[in-house]
Amino acid sequence: MNHMDIQQDSVFIDGFEERLQTEGPFSSWDLFQMNYQAALTTMTASFEGLKALDYLPQMDFMEHQLTSATQVIEEMNGRAILADEVGLGKTIEAGLILKEYMIRGLVKKALIIVPASLVNQWAQELNEKFYIPAVTFRKSYPWDQYDVIITSIDTAKRSPHREQILEQDYDFLLVDEAHKLKNHKTKNFAFVQSLKKKYCLLLTATPVQNRLVEIFNLVSILKPGHLGDYDSFLKTYGKNRKNLKQDAYLKQLVQKVMIRNTRQNTKFDAIKRHIETIWVDFSNEERQVYSQLENATDVFSAFSKITFLRELCSSREACYLSLNKMIDQSNENSIKPITEEIEQLRHHVKAEKVVELIKQAGDEKVIIFTEYRATQVYLQWYLKESGIMSVPYRGGFNKGKKDWMKQLFENHAQVLIATEAGGEGINLQFCNHLINYDLPWNPMRLEQRIGRIHRYGQQHDVHIYNIAIRGTIEEHIMTLLYEKINLFEQIIGHLDDILDELNINDMESEIQSIFSESASTGEAKIKLDNLSSVINLTHQQADQEEESYGN
Repeated sequence: MNHMDIQQDSVFIDGFEERLQTEGPFSSWDLFQMNYQAALTTMTASFEGLKALDYLPQMDFMEHQLTSATQVIEEMNGRAILADEVGLGKTIEAGLILKEYMIRGLVKKALIIVPASLVNQWAQELNEKFYIPAVTFRKSYPWDQYDVIITSIDTAKRSPHREQILEQDYDFLLVDEAHKLKNHKTKNFAFVQSLKKKYCLLLTATPVQNRLVEIFNLVSILKPGHLGDYDSFLKTYGKNRKNLKQDAYLKQLVQKVMIRNTRQNTKFDAIKRHIETIWVDFSNEERQVYSQLENATDVFSAFSKITFLRELCSSREACYLSLNKMIDQSNENSIKPITEEIEQLRHHVKAEKVVELIKQAGDEKVIIFTEYRATQVYLQWYLKESGIMSVPYRGGFNKGKKDWMKQLFENHAQVLIATEAGGEGINLQFCNHLINYDLPWNPMRLEQRIGRIHRYGQQHDVHIYNIAIRGTIEEHIMTLLYEKINLFEQIIGHLDDILDELNINDMESEIQSIFSESASTGEAKIKLDNLSSVINLTHQQADQEEESYGN
């Protein structure tokens, strides 16, 4: 064993002996008593239980959140991956853990790294729900002057912030959306791993997305060496993520650092999802334009035609703008007759149905998701014409404007019209009606959308309306993908595993390939039918395997 040079710090002892010999100076007895009583308030007879609950009487925690926080503190020594499904309250669990350590006097300095769009939301929740004085980073803030500071990883890893942060000794580090650290070769991974930290929480709903080594990389940030070294891990377990469930020893090792709650094993299912498919029909004029686009084989590439058909199913505006852009770029004047017919179309059939659904909801809040910004603008105008106040929400907004839109929605407007940027991060528990105006071809995005309202803090059953137009590309997606394999209800949580088993990297790309490579709509329908059948079969086999090894 190598020689270790141990040095004794005798400053306190030497100073104490000197004061004894010189009879002072000593603090007054009253000051000592006050200091002693203050110390007692932060002491506990044992390290069991959550003392923070006494300081948060206004919070109504769910059972799985209390269990998770207790497990992290008592069994995992404050280093854990919180991997609950979307909407189960990972933020609440993390806030409770941080509060507990602060009350116990074990954490003073904390760094919280979250996506840029969530910085303000994290600060608000920590301050309002947990009374933790967290601040969001500003250019004028020195990193060493604030105890609890929230920032994005893009800001933190950029000079001169990077160098200043790496000089700090943090008692507590939290990283939200930690699956973005899955690749150990990225600068993000290297930066987070190099931070000096005593306690560390990694939050992600998808700890393993594609390869098994992703969980190795996350665990290596928490506890280097817990799963061995990189090469030996690959040699022993390979890359197949199914091994995480099938290898009992590996599963046990990971469970020592990761907690995953699902809707199935919590009481969260007391709030139900009521999902309804809303079928509408194109008007004769809309049907005619759709048929012209569908039969235009010489003008468009297969991929372009799919895009235009999807856009026409969303709004006249989305399709019209794309076609005009194509005309400008390629001087393809043969499609001008189609754009001229689009100009003559009346209000979109789906927009009319949306107004009907909103009025059925009475005064309750409604969020609408669309795939296209042009549709978002059109819907906002059309709702205003119908006497319904709405606000937009999209990725191009900065953090301040997103917060403003959310505030306007909560306090003034009845409707929020969101593009896909609203599918992540924003919490809308005060709303329980969601309209999927355009159905995403990637079902995982659907789960993210629903997770905005079906989450911790929701007091009412949520109502999901999925609108599709008969006799169009939307009908094929709705009937052969979503409804046949029951994605709305049960299978979506296992979809990543199923796609990995089928060597499908991305569902949306797979569907686009089916339409692009099919000579007719009928052929595409058959291929989609086959895809949904294979997904169903793989899901059934996976369920049988889980039963066989006791899951």
